[in-house]
Amino acid sequence: MKYLFVLLFAGISAGAQVQKEQLNLMPWPQNVVINEGNFALTKNFKVNITGNPNPRIFGGVTRFLRRLDGRAGIFFEQGFITKLNEVPNAELQINCTKNGKIGLYEDESYHLDITSGKITLNASSDLGALHGLETLLQMLQNNSTSFYFPSSKISDFPRFTWRGLMVDASRHFQPIDVIKRNIDALAAMKMNVFHWHLVDDQGWRIEMKKHPKFTELASDGMYYTQEEIKNIVKYADERGILIVPEIDVPGHGSAILTAYPEIGSKVITLTGGTSEKNIQGTAIANYGVERNAGIFTPTLDPSNPKTYQLLSEVFDEVCPLFPGAYFHIGGDENEGKDWDANPKIQEFKKKHNLKTNHELQTYFTMQLAPMLKKHGKQLMGWEEILTKDLSKEAIVHSWRGPNEGMAAGQSLVDAVKKGYKTVLSNGYYIDLMYPIASHYLNDPMPKGANLTSDEKARILGGEATMWTELATPATIDSRIWPRTAAIAERLWSAEDIVDVENMRKRLETVSFRLEELGITHIRNKDVILRNIANNQNIQPLEEFSKVSEPLKGYTRNKGGTEYQMYSPFTLFADACGPDAKDALAFDAAVTQYLANKSADNKAKVTSFFNKWITVHKDLTALSANAPLVQPILPLSKKLNDASQELLLVLDNKSTLKSEDLKKMIDQCNTKDHADVELSVYESLKKLL
Repeated sequence: MKYLFVLLFAGISAGAQVQKEQLNLMPWPQNVVINEGNFALTKNFKVNITGNPNPRIFGGVTRFLRRLDGRAGIFFEQGFITKLNEVPNAELQINCTKNGKIGLYEDESYHLDITSGKITLNASSDLGALHGLETLLQMLQNNSTSFYFPSSKISDFPRFTWRGLMVDASRHFQPIDVIKRNIDALAAMKMNVFHWHLVDDQGWRIEMKKHPKFTELASDGMYYTQEEIKNIVKYADERGILIVPEIDVPGHGSAILTAYPEIGSKVITLTGGTSEKNIQGTAIANYGVERNAGIFTPTLDPSNPKTYQLLSEVFDEVCPLFPGAYFHIGGDENEGKDWDANPKIQEFKKKHNLKTNHELQTYFTMQLAPMLKKHGKQLMGWEEILTKDLSKEAIVHSWRGPNEGMAAGQSLVDAVKKGYKTVLSNGYYIDLMYPIASHYLNDPMPKGANLTSDEKARILGGEATMWTELATPATIDSRIWPRTAAIAERLWSAEDIVDVENMRKRLETVSFRLEELGITHIRNKDVILRNIANNQNIQPLEEFSKVSEPLKGYTRNKGGTEYQMYSPFTLFADACGPDAKDALAFDAAVTQYLANKSADNKAKVTSFFNKWITVHKDLTALSANAPLVQPILPLSKKLNDASQELLLVLDNKSTLKSEDLKKMIDQCNTKDHADVELSVYESLKKLL
């Protein structure tokens, strides 16, 4: 009888009313109301679509059914959705009043009503309906035997119209499957812009039928054919994603000038003496595809008519591949060194009354605007394009901040006050391995900037930027996700949704759910660790990765030359990520212990020390047949030594002088081993 009661109680508890705080929704909707009751999921579950949607809704609903069935394993009877009003009595009724267009300012709102017998999803456009389906998937709950949706009402819409991710496919080429799975993940997080950085110093990645030298000489054979690009654009369209291509000019020009050196700015002067064999004059410089990271001098010549002729022909061929209304021309990090050294360009500046290189670059940029406008494209560029003569139609992409000696977000404020629309990326540079909270609390709407309503309206939103100097197809997902989900919430949800701990809790579930879309940020970690361990036990490496994070900012690749584009990215730093799990837990344990030095709280802290002592021992043993473990050992030794001494400190048995203990702890702040740092250093210091 006792066991019968326990089983009965377990069944009742498992089906108990879900509270709003238990939901793992991301981005968090604008309004959520939980009601009594649940909608139970069975194999009879079907979907019906009415209204006047874009046909993309059929594919979206079919994918929704497959993902839902994949989670529940129920064997739904409904297969592929192919037409409107197919199942009028279906449990899920979707109504879209209009055909959504891919682009900005579309109505992406939706209303989701879940009752015990029926689910209704109403949206102005199919784009909103796709967002609603993502929320419905996230609402799925379960008990020990079944799956259900809690009865609820959700009304939702995005705060910003531009919610993007940029992926750099020039530094490290990213194959089609990488692009597609990340587009799927963007859609799951209700993001709507994929910014595709296709040309930079390290490679030209677009097939050019009229100018094949681009890929023959400047791609290393790694590029997207035009058919592949069209396929990806279609794939993105089906998921409600706008693709914005980028060809970076006039700087970052190494790849372009490798193919067409005659439009470069560098001058080679040939001088000779009295012999007839000596030649005087100038020659075309030689350029090569760049193998390092950094800022380089090769720059297009803005005084040469051939430059504009070539770019016009490039845009004529590339623009039709991308039906969206925006084209990014880069425009960043042009130091102008080759311009300064070129007498012809200096004469051109005088002739056109251009006092600075910045004004010369604006002249260059404005020559491109009509080339793009001819194809219905609006010009967009990094913030360096902004000058007093820039067309107000251009979109300014704000990226510089404290790393570049500027106040965070200042260029965004400057742009909107001067009448330009703008997108924020400063604070969203996910390649720099900064912690998730730094991105999550970074808002495109600047605090205390005293903006008018018109100026605020010019802030379109934000964009996570994934530069790939240190990211390969095997590691890129772990650098994008799950932090980009937190950025997606910042760009979608209400301004006051800023609880970091609550976000972390929800992200645990959201992160692993991204795997069903093919995202490899979790699974590929073990692939790298097995390589490091020489296919031995990876557990010690896994445990040490929970307190190790890659060096942040630009410190891992000093001077941009420690790693080339062909270097190995299969090392311990490539398996680690920001927000190391045990570091967060250890910090919480230390805080709790310092507030109340109970035996239980002390035990929580000492359990970490004992674990790290064991990990160092196991790593040392592992390294006997795994050379790639060796670079980690000095760091694990420092943590081991600090752990052993702090155990004595907590038991009042330490004989070290306080300054010697401090030196030992400070050793754990080293940045000299395996391109990682110990993320527990600040917490260790608290115990001194």
